Amino acid sequence: MTLPIDPTKIDPEDYGEHRAVLEMEHKEAIEHTREVFTEAGFGVPAEFSPSELLNEKVDADRDPYYVLGACNPTIADQVLDVTEKMGALFPCNVVVWEEAPGRQVVYHVSIMKIARLLGIAPDDEDWQAIVDETSELVDEAYANL
Repeated sequence: MTLPIDPTKIDPEDYGEHRAVLEMEHKEAIEHTREVFTEAGFGVPAEFSPSELLNEKVDADRDPYYVLGACNPTIADQVLDVTEKMGALFPCNVVVWEEAPGRQVVYHVSIMKIARLLGIAPDDEDWQAIVDETSELVDEAYANL
């Protein structure tokens, strides 16, 4: 199958990629990440460990991997006023995985920017305001990681 776009030609800024490395244990990194995203204005209504699930269900032997589903309810409400399709991308996931013992990666991509790239959300000033607001919150959280 040929993709309709060449992913290597998309600038990570276009989909809001953020990555940070934390020198701490996995559980500590999860707690720290949850704390800084909460302080930046996000709630975390959903979270789970795919690695624990897969290790249990299919004996996957995966290293620690955790998903924090971050959400700012005010922005989420505005987003759903623009397009109901965005619910398929909720919440804004922040992933923490163990790259090596004592070394964790915190990774995030902007669902707001991805939705615009995919045509799920409009490419207009109103949507840009939402992108800007969520980007500021994520930037604040990453600055405090």
